[in-house]
Amino acid sequence: MKKTVILLSLILTFGLLAACGSGSSSSGGDNAKQEESRTLKFGATAGPYSDMLTKAIKPIMEKKGYTIEIVEFGDYVQPNLALSNGDLDANLFQHKIYMDNFAKENKLELTDLIAVPTAPMGIYSSKYNSLDEIAEGSTVALANDPTNLARSLGLLQDAGLLTIKDDIDPLRVSEKDVKDNPKQLVLQPIEAAQLPRAVDSADLALVPGNFALAAKMNLLDALKLENMPDDYRNRVVINTADKDKAFAKDLKEAVESPEFEQRIDEQFQGFGKPEWMLNRK
Repeated sequence: MKKTVILLSLILTFGLLAACGSGSSSSGGDNAKQEESRTLKFGATAGPYSDMLTKAIKPIMEKKGYTIEIVEFGDYVQPNLALSNGDLDANLFQHKIYMDNFAKENKLELTDLIAVPTAPMGIYSSKYNSLDEIAEGSTVALANDPTNLARSLGLLQDAGLLTIKDDIDPLRVSEKDVKDNPKQLVLQPIEAAQLPRAVDSADLALVPGNFALAAKMNLLDALKLENMPDDYRNRVVINTADKDKAFAKDLKEAVESPEFEQRIDEQFQGFGKPEWMLNRK
């Protein structure tokens, strides 16, 4: 009888030890998951927005205790696909109109977290020094893709060089949507990437900011810079399923911080600030 009691006691003791060991292992697994969640991958196209992640966002997130890896892409398709399949936690390269259209066409659930300062499109010329000098019949090189073409026509209208029809669809706009062209400007749509070279071959070239910077152009050399609507400003984008996660809140706070704006002012001169940043002053 005594041997039976001792044996049962030993079994219970080992059972308790095993349970404690199991609980400790489970806790270690949870801690590992928490540790993993502090390591984030952010994607961007090579150029100014990869630089913005590296120079302005990554340092602030690291102060919050995150480990940040920056992944660069050479096109505008892979960053969203990589985000949706979990290879990225966030990306920075696109404006809202592009994101909404891409998500709809590819059946993705994407959410724009916050708009960031964005390199504006500009009117550049090696022939004219001011808008007042532009002569009748001047050639104007501008992007042939619908979104950049819509921005180009809007910039020409803001500059007082032509008038476009009301309520144009930014995804289907064309030069046929010009209503008034008093200087009879000759519009020459070409690939956006070729526009920096067109500054020397055309009388005017409307160059998107990212291509201007990639070609080592100074944004402040433009005859006029775009006052872009916020829908055309680039966004930090995440998967919709992640919008309530801690890293999303911390990432938004990082972009809203005074330190972020200071880095923009110092290292990204000429970038147009979003409304939320302008309105808080």
